[in-house]
Amino acid sequence: MKKLYKSESDRKICGVCGGIAEYFGIDSTVVRLVFVLFGLMSVGVAFYILAALLMPSGE
Repeated sequence: MKKLYKSESDRKICGVCGGIAEYFGIDSTVVRLVFVLFGLMSVGVAFYILAALLMPSGE
């Protein structure tokens, strides 16, 4: 079973987008662009901060 972790190798700020990209098997740039779009609506910023606090670090 796969687990969601913050990425240790593909990180720009906290590794949240890199970890989500690794979990779903997609490019981290796509995930970052989605977060930027959601960030424009203020939902993405709150979700990113919450994910950064709750997601465990990668292996």
